[in-house]
Amino acid sequence: MRTERGRLTALYGLLLLLAGGGLVALVYVLVGQGLYASVSGAVRTVSPAYVLPSPGTSPGATPGATPGVTPGATPGVTPGATPGVTPGATPFLPPGTASPGPRADVGRSWEPARRRPSGEPLTPEELKGYAFTQNLSDAVTDATRHRLLMYSLLALAVFAVLSIWLAWWMAGRVLRPVGVITETARRLSGENLDERISLDAPPGELKELADTFDAMLGRMEHLVSAQRRFAANAAHELRTPLAVQRAAAEIGLAGDPSPEKVARIRAKLIGVADSSEHLIESLLLLAVSEQGLEATGPVDLAALAAAELAACPQQGLTVVRTLAPLTVTGDRVLLGHLLRNLLINAVRHNRDGGRLTVATSAEGELTVSNTGPVIDPADVPGLLEPFRRRAERQHTAGEGAGLGLSIVASIVRAHGAELVAEANPGPDGGLTVRVRFPVSGGTRTPQAHRL
Repeated sequence: MRTERGRLTALYGLLLLLAGGGLVALVYVLVGQGLYASVSGAVRTVSPAYVLPSPGTSPGATPGATPGVTPGATPGVTPGATPGVTPGATPFLPPGTASPGPRADVGRSWEPARRRPSGEPLTPEELKGYAFTQNLSDAVTDATRHRLLMYSLLALAVFAVLSIWLAWWMAGRVLRPVGVITETARRLSGENLDERISLDAPPGELKELADTFDAMLGRMEHLVSAQRRFAANAAHELRTPLAVQRAAAEIGLAGDPSPEKVARIRAKLIGVADSSEHLIESLLLLAVSEQGLEATGPVDLAALAAAELAACPQQGLTVVRTLAPLTVTGDRVLLGHLLRNLLINAVRHNRDGGRLTVATSAEGELTVSNTGPVIDPADVPGLLEPFRRRAERQHTAGEGAGLGLSIVASIVRAHGAELVAEANPGPDGGLTVRVRFPVSGGTRTPQAHRL
């Protein structure tokens, strides 16, 4: 019994066998309880009674024949008379025996038996007839019980074999979805996460398990794909500054450059180094935010938003602030990075003379909205992924690495908040980002965000 199918077969087979054995035992007991009374009543209505023969042998009796009995006639019965009953007499039943009622025979009417009055002694003929009836009833009852027991045991043996086979088949049917799930899990690797079980079965626990496994595979496929894109994009973003530095050193400093050219190359190399440093810091911040929160505490988000807004270059934008008191539980440093990335993104992708709106509400919502280019709503979910930009990178001064909104989304998940990003309609365009933090008594599920 090293397999689940073997154990289930043993369990199901034992239960079916116990049920069959119990049924056989119940039938045997019930039949045995009423069998003697049924056989005894039937025997009394058909068996002859013994009558003591007259002393001596009747003249002319056939040798070897029963004295006083005509050859071919029933012993102890007068020809033409009722068996076991003296002609003209009313038959008696032993005490405690019910009357069998009226009965008809061939050409004769039987007189109903009557109970013997209490205290009236039995005659020797009646005693012998009663003993014969009892012995015959016992013999018939024992034979019937023995035959019933033998047939019952034979049927139970056949039922046991059928039960084991049926239990094996049932266990196979029950465990088939588990085998499909196991085989699919064995085949899975990073190259075929697109496989699904797609179990074709009626609704039930195993169907729900297979559907849950399929949903888990979908999430794993999404995460692995995102990780691959992240690694490829990170490698590309880190390789670009190195290529720029190498080109500046090999081409710009080739020969005997002038001091002015050296100064320009130096400034270029410093700028590239700063960009690389910012990219690495962003990657580290993204990694830290993905690990969750180590220490939390109450944070005045309205005051923090005001401080970050004051430190952010606004470049002639119209700033609209509506900062209602809002205190959330979280990591103050990460929340500061969240606000900083949202504000930098809103300023960088704004237009001249545009508008920047920052608002907090007592219901736990932070809103940052900006004007700018009109964005296709279908492109908004991709803006939350690492290294994803609305337009191709131009490698100009002040251009970000494409990690701002992905860092925001990671910090939001770490705080168990909900992120909603929406494209603003034209002609103002731009993007509106809302972060809904859990409030006291809220029922939001941690690590959830919506696009």
